[in-house]
Amino acid sequence: MKTKMKQLLALLLVMLWGGQIDAQDDLKFTLAEAQDYALTNSYVIQNSGLDVMAARKKVWETIAMGLPQISGSANYTKNIDAAKSPLPVAIIPKDFWDELGIPDDTPADGTYPISFAQKFNSDYGFTVDQLIFDGSYIVGIGSAKIYLQMATQTKEKTEIEIKHAVAQSYFMVLAAEENLQVMKENLANSQKLESDTRAMYDNGFSEEQDVDQMRLLVQKAENEILKAEREIRVARMVLKYTMGVDVESRIGLTDSLDGFINPLLRQKEEIGGFDYTSHIDFRLLDTQRQLSMKEFKLARSAYLPKINGFYSWSKIAYGNSGNLFKSSVPWFRSSMIGMNISVPIFTSGQQMAKVKQMQFAYQQAENEQKLAEQTLQKDYLTAVADVESAVDQFRNDVDNKQLARKIYNKTTIKYNNGISSSVELSQTETQYIQAQGAWVASVIQLLNSKITLDKAIGKL
Repeated sequence: MKTKMKQLLALLLVMLWGGQIDAQDDLKFTLAEAQDYALTNSYVIQNSGLDVMAARKKVWETIAMGLPQISGSANYTKNIDAAKSPLPVAIIPKDFWDELGIPDDTPADGTYPISFAQKFNSDYGFTVDQLIFDGSYIVGIGSAKIYLQMATQTKEKTEIEIKHAVAQSYFMVLAAEENLQVMKENLANSQKLESDTRAMYDNGFSEEQDVDQMRLLVQKAENEILKAEREIRVARMVLKYTMGVDVESRIGLTDSLDGFINPLLRQKEEIGGFDYTSHIDFRLLDTQRQLSMKEFKLARSAYLPKINGFYSWSKIAYGNSGNLFKSSVPWFRSSMIGMNISVPIFTSGQQMAKVKQMQFAYQQAENEQKLAEQTLQKDYLTAVADVESAVDQFRNDVDNKQLARKIYNKTTIKYNNGISSSVELSQTETQYIQAQGAWVASVIQLLNSKITLDKAIGKL
């Protein structure tokens, strides 16, 4: 029985362990896969997509304003106290006085208030309106299409920003994990030194101060590991947030740092011109310029006449009975067709002032586009220089890290042979940790400078 229970427990542990492995392997990403995932699941991207869909509906809304508009109406009215008009009694035959409630002593040359309205009335009908000419409508259709173009380009820019943010976060995680691995190796080395020093102290070949110094090295290494683990947690949280992954999910990164760094060290960025007209920032400003031009034309179109056509059809019935829908009640039909023309004549300069404002706004948009040409060129040249500086800095920090590690290893050997002191060993270890930290910073700077260059070119 005990054997079966042990087998069952072993099976459950295998299943649980297998489930944990599967859970950990649920989400694994290369950088490209992480960026694609973000473009689908990021809430920012989803909102940009909704903006594009709304802009498409705005285009149709504008177009529909120039199409036939049909409206229907129906009314049912009971006159509680109908309006009356004074009527000379001389024109009313004497036989109708009692029916109309005219007193018999009313002077023949006098008047009496009479209501011509019946107690109930009802009507129904429809009206068709058709825009024939409106300059603002023609301009408005073009403006709506430009708004759609701007929404689409804004979504494209958002996608670029998201991919840039994902890449930055991805590199942060890789660098933090690489740093953690180095810190773990350093901790293992410090723990061995502490153990060896304690053994020497127990045998009378070392001082208690040396043991304490080695313990400080171990504690420092442990603190560096805790710091590195916190950095990984934060970097992973930022990456998941940027990608749109649930913060409780586990993700794995399958790309390596060397896969990103080595190509940058082998190639040299050639400085040259690039097609800034294809850059998303330039295209957005060009769209803004086009929109400003449309708004300028829209303001000028207010001087043009507006022409609308209409057709109206209705039926109406009257009666003193509440039921106007019985067959004995006649319904009278009416219809009309017509045209309305509105021509602006004088606005005391109000419209002229508006036209001038739109003209100035268009000139500003042109100036901003010209400025963008210079800005994009400047950003490109700056990004190239930053990549070159980052490569030089990285190589320098790699050399410093290797040199610091070499000094630390030699000092460790000297310490083990009684040639170097524990204080000197502690100093060289601190120097090595600082060199490792500088290397991590240079890795992040190098990779970020590359994606900044890609963004400046418009490749990302």
